[in-house]
Amino acid sequence: MGFDQNLGVAAFRVGGLGVSTRSVLAPLSGVTDLAFRRIAQRFGAGLVVSEMVASDEYVRGRAEARLRAEGEGISPHVVQLAGCDPYWMAEAARLAEASGAAIIDINMGCPAKKVTGGYAGSALMRDLDVATALMRAAIAACGVPVTVKMRLGWDEASLNAPELARRAEALGVKAVTVHGRTRQQFYKGGADWARIAEVAQAVAIPVIANGDVTSIGDAFACLEASRAAAVMIGRAAVGKPWLVGQIGSALAGRAVREPSAVEKTEAAIEHYQGLLSLFGREIGIRHARKHLAAYADAAREAGAGATGAERLALVTTTEPRVALAILERLYEAAHELRAAA
Repeated sequence: MGFDQNLGVAAFRVGGLGVSTRSVLAPLSGVTDLAFRRIAQRFGAGLVVSEMVASDEYVRGRAEARLRAEGEGISPHVVQLAGCDPYWMAEAARLAEASGAAIIDINMGCPAKKVTGGYAGSALMRDLDVATALMRAAIAACGVPVTVKMRLGWDEASLNAPELARRAEALGVKAVTVHGRTRQQFYKGGADWARIAEVAQAVAIPVIANGDVTSIGDAFACLEASRAAAVMIGRAAVGKPWLVGQIGSALAGRAVREPSAVEKTEAAIEHYQGLLSLFGREIGIRHARKHLAAYADAAREAGAGATGAERLALVTTTEPRVALAILERLYEAAHELRAAA
């Protein structure tokens, strides 16, 4: 199942690490679990990034943080850390590297109030001295490349992403990702890809553009406007883990293949079973619901999909056998339509 990555000439580099395509899976809390990242990478994503991991909780050994940072079967493994204390950031970076991380990413872009309220995430863009201290601590603590994900700024009055990127580069950060909105926008309005170009012009390290890239056409338009080295795809890949690889193929000028109905079915089932294995049955079922709904909606877009009653059963059942039976049939109609065409 899945597409083979083109492991020839690197599309761009993060430090000494070559990345095969210009398309990256974004870190999404509660979404980019280990199973999802494995599948997206197998379908050709250049990089896949873990869910945001709280640095202090990770070091203290909290089970949920350790699960979020898990990377078995993924190469290169990227762990995204969040926090506002240089000590915990350094210890977390050291632990992540020892646990197999090939890249450490520092979150300076999350707009959620529970994150910014603790002076982490995009709140760091209000205090570049603290942001600088965190980057310095992580770089000193580990030997793998450190990257940073940020927004354009806290609000329209403080669009300081170019300055933060310059500081990052001077310290030794190897790439930056910029979401084309301010923190105060959250996810409202459109991502301003042209503003990301101001960051790309300010530094020589790779800049990855993020925000509103939902299709191949969006990816080309985003790269043209942002002058970035690559694009990062987030929620558009939920229910379609093959999308990131498809975009990467298109950007490389290669043929873009739609997975077969069988491949899509296998991916959905692998993801569901992976969640149950990772989190245990009870918690895994809860985590799976958003993904099951997304797979059903993506199948419907492709001309198949569950009925309304089946979709409801898919996201509410507590019986894995029921969910698996529905997933087995999810893409049948689309397969039959293509066979008859």
